[in-house]
Amino acid sequence: MLDLLTPLETVVLRDESADATVALAPSRGGIVTRFFVGDRPVLYLDESTLLDPTKNIRGGVPVLFPSPGALAGERFHHGDATGSMKQHGFARQRPWTVGHQDESSVTLTLDSDEVTRAQFPWDFALRFRYWLEGTRLHISQHVENRSASAMPFAMGFHPYFFVPDGEKARASIATPATRAFDNTTKTTGPLTGPIDLTLAEVDLHLDEHATLALADGYRVVVSASPEFRRWVLWTLRSRDFVCLEPWTAAGDALNTGDGLIVLPPGHSHELWTEIALVAP
Repeated sequence: MLDLLTPLETVVLRDESADATVALAPSRGGIVTRFFVGDRPVLYLDESTLLDPTKNIRGGVPVLFPSPGALAGERFHHGDATGSMKQHGFARQRPWTVGHQDESSVTLTLDSDEVTRAQFPWDFALRFRYWLEGTRLHISQHVENRSASAMPFAMGFHPYFFVPDGEKARASIATPATRAFDNTTKTTGPLTGPIDLTLAEVDLHLDEHATLALADGYRVVVSASPEFRRWVLWTLRSRDFVCLEPWTAAGDALNTGDGLIVLPPGHSHELWTEIALVAP
């Protein structure tokens, strides 16, 4: 695992008892790039996108803040405030600062600056703590509003889980959701029967959590605090990943207001997310 790291991945977390390893690249959006249990990759990573700063990284666990999904016309109006940003927000493109670190945990921070204020006119501080416990990666998220006005935001993650394309027919999704928004057809309808992960594209937005069962009986379990009400399932044919993404709000929430978290001046909010590889 360690031989695979690039110079960008400057943080490595280890749990020796579980033979688990997580790597992060703070300079590339504070992204978790790799998660191994023994020699088994939990995450997919297209390393060429990691190494090219002009590209969004395809793989790992990108951070989606302050707006998961796409804004209509890449712009928003919230009260008297306006802004513009590309899909999934800017946090995944900004360099994060490394704080306290030990063998199994690290704290990364991102503060507003001129670049973020040009897109999102609020001052904020993000403090994420990542810690590895067995085969579980915990992510606590502390969001502070340092502005003089109330700050709206949504939070999300975009984990790419490693599922070889040839094994997707034997992988499955378990969810209590009974309806889904299909982003490929822009329609909402009942969710009946198993989800076919072998289609050319699957892009389903669920209002309940979901679990990914792999072909060999292992499960990838994503858990999150109650604010995460949107669960996005995405995969493409011929690509070795299945994404299971927890979001606190649907795309365009900064325009619609649906599901937004709004922080008064000087206030903060805590959220948490967990990614686990569970043996059969």
